[in-house]
Amino acid sequence: MALTLGSGPFGKQSTGTFNFDNSVLKAHTLYFEDSPKRVRAVFNGETVADSRSVKLMHETGHLPVYYFPEEDIREDLLELTDHTTHCPFKGDASYRSVRVGDRVAENAVWNYPEPEEHFAPLAGYAAFYAEKMDAWYEEDEEVIGHPHDPYHRVDVLESSRHVKVSVDGEVVAETNRPKMLFETSLPPRYYIPPEDVRTELLVPSETKTVCPYKGIASYRSMRTNGEGVEDLVWYYPEPLPEAQKVKDHLCFYDEKVELEVDG
Repeated sequence: MALTLGSGPFGKQSTGTFNFDNSVLKAHTLYFEDSPKRVRAVFNGETVADSRSVKLMHETGHLPVYYFPEEDIREDLLELTDHTTHCPFKGDASYRSVRVGDRVAENAVWNYPEPEEHFAPLAGYAAFYAEKMDAWYEEDEEVIGHPHDPYHRVDVLESSRHVKVSVDGEVVAETNRPKMLFETSLPPRYYIPPEDVRTELLVPSETKTVCPYKGIASYRSMRTNGEGVEDLVWYYPEPLPEAQKVKDHLCFYDEKVELEVDG
């Protein structure tokens, strides 16, 4: 998540208060800042962008985006296209494709040649669609998913809360030793030891999701009495360092179960 999503200060479900009338905030509040990290984008074995002067864009309702100085992008690998878009806050965007060998990432790079006056600092910078590149690196570590938000935090705490999970009145998990995961802008999540879950009711799912802060999640669905609930629970077999404590613990979608905490 980010400052600009969920319950973050510039998110649509912000839970905090400012010491001024926050109705003065624009629908797309923008915050453009320096990043201290060296950032690289790789496509088809070639480094397309490599910069120690990257900027990070925070925009209401959007995940953070890296903007590269134009001089740190391999212009010889880019092809200008006719595609354009308009943002009422930033201006008109032009697009370029990335071509390396026999592969092309269409309209993968955008920039604002003449940004709106209130965001003139965008001039001279360009951004990439993260998913159109093969790999991203911050310093020498590969990044999965979207760029890391420096204001994002993951805390996993031991807890003795009593947590009970039911589906259609049937208890499927109950524990007094959950791991509580607190993540910026998101509700707390309860990760339950597999020994405290009726795993015989769960079947593997092919679904995988990526979290830049926790890792790649695997899923399980529930089958009982001929009925099923798809992707009811997720877990991290190989979590990233921030989430090591929840390795192999199971977390149920609050929206798909009846969750009781401390009665």
